[in-house]
Amino acid sequence: MKLALLQPQFAPNLYDLASMLKADLVIWNDLERWSRKGRTHRAAIKGEHGLQWINIPIRTEDKKKTIGEVRIDHTEDWIEPFWNALLHNYSNATWFDFFAEELEADIRNFHKFEKLIDLNTWFFYQLKTYMEFDVIYHLASQTPEFDSNPDVFSSNLKADILYQEYDAKNYQWLSDLQVQALQKHPVYRQGDDDFIAGLSILDLLFYYGKESFRIIDSL
Repeated sequence: MKLALLQPQFAPNLYDLASMLKADLVIWNDLERWSRKGRTHRAAIKGEHGLQWINIPIRTEDKKKTIGEVRIDHTEDWIEPFWNALLHNYSNATWFDFFAEELEADIRNFHKFEKLIDLNTWFFYQLKTYMEFDVIYHLASQTPEFDSNPDVFSSNLKADILYQEYDAKNYQWLSDLQVQALQKHPVYRQGDDDFIAGLSILDLLFYYGKESFRIIDSL
């Protein structure tokens, strides 16, 4: 059995999406302590000067809590900059106009969410719908066999292959037995500049839209 153990992300990169698509069971670890180095609250996009992050602010008093407990800091004016970063960097992308109205409405609805985990699960569902891929996941908090030690957890589930989050050694307990689901990142058109690997699936959405399956099927 192939197990993917990842933190909840609102717009994962293709490395982590590959782990989810190849796994027989996907667990989103909402019991792990939140880290500013993780990708639960941020996603990488392509900016004017290379890789750029779009962020969801976390309340200061919650930064030592688990991922499932942290709340969004709505005292900051962050939704407008979040959307403007996408508008500024992707307005000329092939599929931007097709998705812009719906996606902007989604992002402006972010103010309705108090907890990060609720926003992440909702927005990930929206992206699954737009890009027409299917991932079924379970939360660690709802999984009786869960153990914070990934090796013990794998053993509890009798998993023989473990996928974990890509490039997560600075904020996640990684097993020595983990394998990387995506060995070679697919190269696709990203405007006229050099290709950047590891961007969130928002980048793929704007450039490939309903044809994203051409890249996703190759993962």
